[in-house]
Amino acid sequence: MLSRIDYAIWIIGFLVEVGAVVCFLIYRGFLRYIFLSVYLLAATLVTVGQYLCIRKFGWSSVEYWYYYYYSESLLTILLFFVIIQFYDRVFEELQASRYVRRGAIVLIGATALFSYLVIRANQGHLMSRFVVELGQNLYFVGVVLTYLLWGAILKLRETRTRLIQLVLALGVYFSATAAAYALRNLFPSLQPAVLRWVPPIVGVWLPAAWAFTMMKVSEDAHLVTSNLLARAR
Repeated sequence: MLSRIDYAIWIIGFLVEVGAVVCFLIYRGFLRYIFLSVYLLAATLVTVGQYLCIRKFGWSSVEYWYYYYYSESLLTILLFFVIIQFYDRVFEELQASRYVRRGAIVLIGATALFSYLVIRANQGHLMSRFVVELGQNLYFVGVVLTYLLWGAILKLRETRTRLIQLVLALGVYFSATAAAYALRNLFPSLQPAVLRWVPPIVGVWLPAAWAFTMMKVSEDAHLVTSNLLARAR
C-alpha cells in the first residue's frame, strides 16, 4: 500500500519534471538539448502513467510491475541518447560525432543481447526476468558511459560550465541508481527499502538539478581549466 511519502514524491516529481521542461523552454535550451528535453517530457508522462496504473490495477499488480520496469528501461534508453548528445558537444571539434552514435547504438544492442543470454535458461519467466535484467544492465552501462565522458571532458579540457554541470548531474543519477541495484543483489533483504526509495528520489533530483543549471548557468559561461581539474580531484 502506498504511503503519504510515496504520493508526496510523485507529486513533487511531476511538478519538478514539468518545471524543468518550462525552464528549458524559457532559457532557450529545449531545442539545443533536444534529447534531454524529450527525456523530461517522457518522464512526465511516465509519472502520470504510474499513478493511473496503480489507481486501476494496484501497487502489487502484475500490470504495474511490467509498466514500471518497461517504462524505466525506455527512459534509460532515452538517457543514452542524452549521453550521445553530450558526447557530440564534447567531440564536435574533432568531428567524431558519427562514430560516437554508432558506438552507442552498438553498445545498447550488446547490452540487450547480454541481458537476454543471462536469463535464457529460465524459459518460464523469460520476459519478466529479461526486462528486470535489461534495466539493471542499462544503468551500469550508463555509469560507464558517463564516467568515460567525464574523462574526455578532463582530457580535452572542456570548460563550458553548463555542459559540465549537466553531465555531472547525470553521472550522480546513474551512480546512485546503479548502486541501488548492486545493493539489492548483494543484500536481498534491503530490496524493499533500497529500490522503493532510492530510484524515485534520484529521479526527482535529476530534473531539479538540470532545471537549476539552466536557470543559474548561462550557455556562454566557462570554467577556468585549473578549477575544473580541482573539481575532479
